[in-house]
Amino acid sequence: MPYTAEHPLRVAVLASGEGSNLQALLDSCRPPSPALVVLVASDRGEAKALARARAAGVATHCIADPGDGAALTGVLREHAVELVALAGYLKLVPPEVVAAFADRMINIHPALLPAFGGPGMYGGRVHRAVLASGATLSGATVHLVNAQYDRGPILAQWPVPVRPGDTAESLAARVLAVEHRLLPAVVLAAAEAGRVVPLPPAADFGMPDLAPARGT
Repeated sequence: MPYTAEHPLRVAVLASGEGSNLQALLDSCRPPSPALVVLVASDRGEAKALARARAAGVATHCIADPGDGAALTGVLREHAVELVALAGYLKLVPPEVVAAFADRMINIHPALLPAFGGPGMYGGRVHRAVLASGATLSGATVHLVNAQYDRGPILAQWPVPVRPGDTAESLAARVLAVEHRLLPAVVLAAAEAGRVVPLPPAADFGMPDLAPARGT
């Protein structure tokens, strides 16, 4: 059943750093949206993501032991979470949590998976690897989370061209702007469908200046 403004999809966000993708979700998932961020958890007590959540009046949780799957599952269930979004979360999610939220946990990655993914591939490392490879195209991917880093089924992708003279920082800025549109689009589509669904490749996500990449 689709979610509604009266009964929104309850979303938890896991983040380790600045939380700009979290902010995009907070901005998009507010009444009368059919999705609502109800919890933000981080493995770093000083993460700006937690401060963003508190400023928005959203419950927060500091993950004392990222490997303790039972504890994290308990916190998510305590808040009646229905969808988990990883937004710059740098720890491998314990298998117990992945199992508890099978087909209900998504991740945003700053490249066109399956390229430039896997253990250790996050943030600036991804963009430096893209530039070092000579690739002419990068982008962002939202995928379901499974037991392996960046290997779950792809839900949506959007390309970002690599420009001559790009640095890791300039490429990262353009990719991040896409992430801020793509992740909320997937969450809102899940709320409207009543389940996590791949987005159609023809969707423009409000970014008509770029041609869409192929989804699933």
